[in-house]
Amino acid sequence: MKKLSFATFVFLTINACTMAQEPRVESKAYDAMLKTLLSHSVKEVSVKEAAAISNAVFIDTREKQEYNVSHLKNAVWVGYDDFEMSRVAGISKQSKIVVYCSVGARSEKVSLKLKEAGYEDVSNLYGGIFEWVNQEQPVYNDSGKTNKIHPYNRLWGVWLTEGEKDKGE
Repeated sequence: MKKLSFATFVFLTINACTMAQEPRVESKAYDAMLKTLLSHSVKEVSVKEAAAISNAVFIDTREKQEYNVSHLKNAVWVGYDDFEMSRVAGISKQSKIVVYCSVGARSEKVSLKLKEAGYEDVSNLYGGIFEWVNQEQPVYNDSGKTNKIHPYNRLWGVWLTEGEKDKGE
């Protein structure tokens, strides 16, 4: 019985430590979807962790129309469909880089390209800008701070629980 209790204790401790290290989103349903959608092939960072990085370079991999509605403060737009490495040429390969898109799928792929190009400290924002907004972190456009957020489309927009959905048309 003692061996079983000790084994259970070890299992629960390891499981708790592992879970504590995984980036999380507030919605269990959103988290379950992300665990299936993403390949988890690059380092992931939670909204809370990303917001605490004072010198991070944020890279937005959404399309220009999405970026124009709102983006993280001082984010560098690079796009996805027409992404080119020349758009990040001015960023040091030693910079702390946080890459994001709506939910994290497009940014995960661009993160891999950055790693392959020699960028050393690249993380994917787990849950993307949707989770950033859901956790009431600020977003900006050319006029300053805004509460508008591009929902990508009706299907993906269901994961936005905060902010004002705006397709920028």
